[in-house]
Amino acid sequence: MTETYKYADYYKTYVKLVPKGDMVQILEDQMRETVGLMSMLSEEKCAHRYAAGKWSIKEVIGHVVDTERIMSYRLLSIARGDRVSLPGYDENAYVEEADFDSHSMKRLLEHFVAVRQATIQLINSLPKEARSKIGTANGHEVSVSALMMIIAGHELHHRNIILERYLAKN
Repeated sequence: MTETYKYADYYKTYVKLVPKGDMVQILEDQMRETVGLMSMLSEEKCAHRYAAGKWSIKEVIGHVVDTERIMSYRLLSIARGDRVSLPGYDENAYVEEADFDSHSMKRLLEHFVAVRQATIQLINSLPKEARSKIGTANGHEVSVSALMMIIAGHELHHRNIILERYLAKN
């Protein structure tokens, strides 16, 4: 069965970053790479903001975790045939309410690993035909297979931002 990749235009930024290949392997590789990179950073560096009004590295990682939780819920709902239109969310309000800066990076990475492993287990549990199911989230049609790509691409997008804006040598 051919997978269906249906998603809103604003997700193209994420989807285009994802390499071709097995999505589970890509997600596992990303998990190892992100944990490896972030584990080397000091708590001071993780609290750094590259500009006023921008998130800290801790907040970026917390945002990635929150978003993966939300996208995984959407993936589950659509895969199980739920016909409800799933709501959007305000990422800035979520970050503000979460107070990620009060957590250690070690703890945030534990959250990241737990959520990523749950996402991988969810994907592994899906029948192949579920990947082509389409539902509605945030007012737009989206397929299960596209949500897998969005999860991977969203994390890559933010890892790239961390590398380019927070960790780049000037």
